[in-house]
Parts: sequence; structure tokens; C-alpha cells
Amino acid sequence: MGIVLNQSFKNTIITYIGFAIGGINTIYLFPVILGATYYGLSNYILSFANVIMPLFAIGMQNTLVKFYSQYKTDEERSRFLSFTVLFPLLLIIPILLIGIIYYAELLVFLSKKNPIVKTYIWLIPFIGVCMAYFEIFYSWMRVHMHSVFGNFIKEVGLRSASLLLLIAVHCSWITIEGFIYATAIVYLLALLVTMFYAFSIQKPVFQFKIPINTKEVLTYTFYIILSGSVANLLLDGDKIMLNQYKIIENIAYYSVATYIALVISVPSRAMHQIVYPITAKLMHENKHDEMDILYKKTSINLQVVGGYVMLGIFVNINMLYEIIIQGLKNPAEKELYLSGIMVVFMIGISKYFDLILGNNNAIIFNTKYYRTVLLLGVLLVVLTIGLNMIFIPIYGIIGSAFATLLSITLYSLAKLLFVVKKLHLYPFTNQTLYSMALTFILFVAFYFWDFPFNPIISIILKSTLMTIAYVYLNYRFVISIEINQVMDKYLKKLKIMK
Repeated sequence: MGIVLNQSFKNTIITYIGFAIGGINTIYLFPVILGATYYGLSNYILSFANVIMPLFAIGMQNTLVKFYSQYKTDEERSRFLSFTVLFPLLLIIPILLIGIIYYAELLVFLSKKNPIVKTYIWLIPFIGVCMAYFEIFYSWMRVHMHSVFGNFIKEVGLRSASLLLLIAVHCSWITIEGFIYATAIVYLLALLVTMFYAFSIQKPVFQFKIPINTKEVLTYTFYIILSGSVANLLLDGDKIMLNQYKIIENIAYYSVATYIALVISVPSRAMHQIVYPITAKLMHENKHDEMDILYKKTSINLQVVGGYVMLGIFVNINMLYEIIIQGLKNPAEKELYLSGIMVVFMIGISKYFDLILGNNNAIIFNTKYYRTVLLLGVLLVVLTIGLNMIFIPIYGIIGSAFATLLSITLYSLAKLLFVVKKLHLYPFTNQTLYSMALTFILFVAFYFWDFPFNPIISIILKSTLMTIAYVYLNYRFVISIEINQVMDKYLKKLKIMK
């Protein structure tokens, strides 16, 4: 357990560092150094690669983690490791061959709105394969309890490499076009470094044999492909759709806005890592009442923490965009970036709604109904694509954000009703409504004014006042008992209260 806690702590720190570097890149450097066109192009390539990555990996990264410990002998484990590395080639090779055969048709379809895409189309499957095998070898390390290095490469290494490449473009050491190709090389290097590190942990002995429980493995793999594809399509599918209907610069405006909004979901990562095994244990032991209590606790705690992050973003969004556009010279481009403010609100609200469902996903995936919910996810993707096809041509990036808000809200409602009706578990209490009301009141109180100072100073001052008000009111009205208990503990240490 010491190893698990130690690595979990390190991984959490690494994730936040990586997110901070990504924020610097996304909010300031990409728009200013690359410009909207090549920023949009870069984001389109990486988003498309991320969408097809689960298909190339065939779910082996998750299958490896789930089944590796079930094999008892070194020979069985070695055979299984070989299987997870070699089996994806059975799908990758035919897909690439089909892509080569229909390359001309794909080129016309994907670049009909943005001809600039045509030159770089081949980078999408290249990066997609690199991403897929990176995830497989990262899982190879995880099953041997060496997760920190892979997480560092993924969260910090890739973003730091982008930062260095952006500096190289700014200093005219490489061209903007060279940045796109260099990014592909970075993903290849990340794969190779991860692969050799994984091999140093356990030297591979490749053998063309299938594992003893192949049917069980392949069944699980199928549903994981489904789950991963749904998740990645929801994360990046809207950017692919934007390329089909709008000029590629719109992806840049949309990417900045969605990255800001995604910060709202960050607090849920740490809590889900802790809560997931507890949920699995309670569900397995059929402790309904304890599960209901945990469900309510995770819901209100995430609502309080996530609500604070959302409120901080929403009340400072105008000043934050002032920082984003201050390095841009084209007034028209500044206005287009500012249109992303509405996108932040829409995507942010969808993430907030997902937060207040607490450990909803953990509950569902630990029941016999998990396959049904995965199929529901496929219907969600179809709905999302359909809504994007309707709203993007009319409203552009705001239409895409609205499609995402609508589809994720409907999906979250479906999952909520599923848990309520099937399992008779309820996440909400009176505190849920109180927390929403408090957050809304503070939004109205802080949104409509800013300090007439430098944007960064203004954000710091307003955030300080907002934090004092938010923390005091949540504590005063005991929105979350657990959070109040933690605060009481530190207040006693500081001798502020007895």
C-alpha cells in the first residue's frame, strides 16, 4: 500500500504540473506564436489521432491492467504481454492498408473545407499509432508498479516538448510547418522512451501464442474499445466536426475555450482514484445503505470543490481572455477568440453537472449493467455527431459547444436515472440546492465588475475576495460536513478555534 500511496501522490503532482504547462501553451503561446490557422491545424491533427487511438490499441492498455495479475506463471504472463503488443497489429495493418487504398478519397473528404489539412493527413494515423503503443507500454509499466515515469512522459514530457518547440518557432529556429512535423516526432520519441523503459523492467520474450482465456480477454477488449472510443469522441470529436464545416481557425478558438472549461473537471480525478476501489468493495458486498451515503458524500464534496473552480473561472473569464488576446495584432482575430467566452460557459456547465453526479460512473461500472451503459454511450456519440451537424453550420463554435452541453447533459441524466431506478441510490440532498444557490449568488455578485488594473492583478484580487466569500459561506451553512471537519482540524491547529 505504501507504493500505491507514494506513486498516487507523485502522479497527482505530475498531473497538476503538466496541466499548468499545458495551460501556458494553450492560453498564450499557441495563439500568439502559431497563429489561429496553424494552432487549429495542430489541434485538429492531435484530436483526430486521439479519437482513432483506441481503435489502434484495441483496448489492450486496459486489458493488460485487468488480466495481467490473473496469470500465475512467468510463462503465462510473458505470453500475455506478447499478445497485448502484437495483437493490435492485426487491426492496425488492415486499417492502414485501407487508408492507403482510399487515400485520395479521404484526402478530398477531410480537406474539402480546409485545403491546408491535405499536406498533413498522413500524420494523423502516424501519431495515432504512436499514442496507441505508448498507452500499451505505459500499462506494461503500471502492472509492474512503475507508473510515475510513464505519467511524467504523458503529462509533463509531451507538454514541455511543445513548449520548447513553440520557443524554437518564436526564435525562428524552426518554421511553423516544421513545428507540426516536430510534434509528430515528439510522439514517436515518447513511444520509444516508454517502450525501452518498459523493456528494462521486464525483458520481452515475444511468442506468437494466444493466452489461455482468450474469449474472456477479447470480450472485455471489445467493450473497452467501445468505452475508449466513446470517451475520446466526446473529448475531441467536436474539433473534427468543426473542420468539416468551418475554417480551421475555429478549432483554435474552440480549443482555448474548452481547455479552460476542462479545468473544472480536474478535482474529480483525485477523488475518483480514491473512491473507485471503495465503491467496488461496497457494491461487491451489497452494502446498499453505505453506498448511498458514499454517493451523497462524493456528490456534495465534488460540487463544493468543482463549484469553486467553476466560479473562479466564470467570474474572471473576461480578464482571462484579455490576457489571451493581448499578444494578438489582428483586431478581427481578437473578436473571434472572445467568442469563445460563451463556449467556456457551456462546456463548463456540462462539466459541473457531471461533477455533481459524484461516483456515478464507478457505481455503474461495478454492476452487471455496465454493458448497457456502454451501449448508451454509443447512442450518445450518434446524438453528439447529429447535433454538431445541425448546430455547427449555423452557429459555429458556439453551436458545437451547445451540442456538447445538450448531449452530455442528456447522457448524465440517463445515467442518473439509471442508478436511481435500477439501484435505488440517490446523490442529491437539500445541500445540493443550497450549494447551487450559493454559487449562483456569488457569480452574480462578482461577474459584472473587474478591478481597473493589469488583468493578472485583477484576477488575483477578485479571486482572493471570491475565495474568502465562498469558503466562509460554505463553512457557515455547512454545505459539506466532511469539508467542514477538515477545516475545523486546520483551524484548531492554527488555534483560530477551540
